[in-house]
Amino acid sequence: MTSGNASALSRRDFFRRSRPAAIAAPPAAETGSAFTRACDGCGECVPVCQEGVLGVVEGKARVDFARGECTFCGDCVEACDRGALSRAALASWAGRPHVSGMCIGRTGVICRACGDACPRGAIRFVIAVAGSAPLIDLAACNGCGACVAPCPVGAIAVTKPEQAA
Repeated sequence: MTSGNASALSRRDFFRRSRPAAIAAPPAAETGSAFTRACDGCGECVPVCQEGVLGVVEGKARVDFARGECTFCGDCVEACDRGALSRAALASWAGRPHVSGMCIGRTGVICRACGDACPRGAIRFVIAVAGSAPLIDLAACNGCGACVAPCPVGAIAVTKPEQAA
């Protein structure tokens, strides 16, 4: 039963509301401070993104993997005339998914949403008495972020190796 001004939420919506942000610099972002200096938040990259995962947050271009995956098409690079995005940076993208302790597969619930969504088959599952924990083959993974959006509890974030904790 809901009150008059509260809207009913599905269980999935409830979990999605509490999920951490899956937002980071785009895969094509120049490294270090070069991106921060060059990106002025013009948003020219946003409408050309075929997957709709780019946006401008706090004055900088950002990718939100909770909205979908990056196909590495490079259209954002072509649209950026400020030098904040480059094909070289896109080709050397080192972001990889990190699965947090919130993963329900680690708590006895059978969930394979991330593995089903992975276009490269880089996510496998270790079957155990207490569930099935995802195991990411980092060599097969390209960091596209396809595994982020389908996770019902937001347990996956794509980070660069230096950002992983």
